[in-house]
Amino acid sequence: MKLASLETAIDVISNELVNNSPYLPTLPDVAINIMNAVSKEETSPKDLAAIILTDPAISARLIRVTNSPKFRGRTEISNVQMAVLRLGNNTIRTLVNSMITQQLFAPSSKFLENEFKQIWELSRNVSAASHFLCSFAPHLDPNEAMLAGLIHQVGKLPILMMIDQFPEFEEFKESPTLVGLLLEQAHGTAGKIVMDKLNFPATIKPVASEYNNFRYDAGAKADYVDVVQVAFLQSIAGTDHPACRVDCSIVPAFAKLGLSFDTETITLENISDNIELVNSLFG
Repeated sequence: MKLASLETAIDVISNELVNNSPYLPTLPDVAINIMNAVSKEETSPKDLAAIILTDPAISARLIRVTNSPKFRGRTEISNVQMAVLRLGNNTIRTLVNSMITQQLFAPSSKFLENEFKQIWELSRNVSAASHFLCSFAPHLDPNEAMLAGLIHQVGKLPILMMIDQFPEFEEFKESPTLVGLLLEQAHGTAGKIVMDKLNFPATIKPVASEYNNFRYDAGAKADYVDVVQVAFLQSIAGTDHPACRVDCSIVPAFAKLGLSFDTETITLENISDNIELVNSLFG
């Protein structure tokens, strides 16, 4: 069966996702256990370290991150418990969630590999830029902003998996233009459903559904949507992305961060430490 129109395709996707689709991503047990442990005041660094150690890959990355320029101190960190003591529970939770986000981008076909790679590369860039932009919004947590940057297009993942698996989407797989149109129109709605499913912090949940709403304005102070919007727009500048046509003078996020919409704030030079932090998370 072929889909009659783009609108029909969006309806199929929406119906599938709201009915608890198997294409919705889920967090691994270690992430859930860490979030549960961090929420309890009685959890000691030793207890939290023991949970993290159940995942050797995350343990190794966490030690590497703790020794990166953004977190390192006078003493080199050599074990997970030392990392927990240096970073604190909330930072640990955010960093582990960031590391685990990469697992959501594991492709199961050549089609998904190509699509996921493009999204992941942009997400890493937006993540590093979001971390940097928090220097203009000191009331926000840069590590939370980094996570927000990583997940800003997470709604595209279940859509792409459905395109890959559903026979009625075959014509979409053969047309990058159709795939692009479907993703741009549907991934915000899908992103909201995914964020509710993953139970990520409430402060970053709106990012996946609102980052491309360029008239978004939730108050006088910048929030994580504002940060990711600016990071996204500056990350795609000079490309053929449709959002490059946005009139940035109407985007409230720039003014909230005290930035000029027509000035390039983010350069490789001034976010080098932020890029190194992201690289230490993902290798």
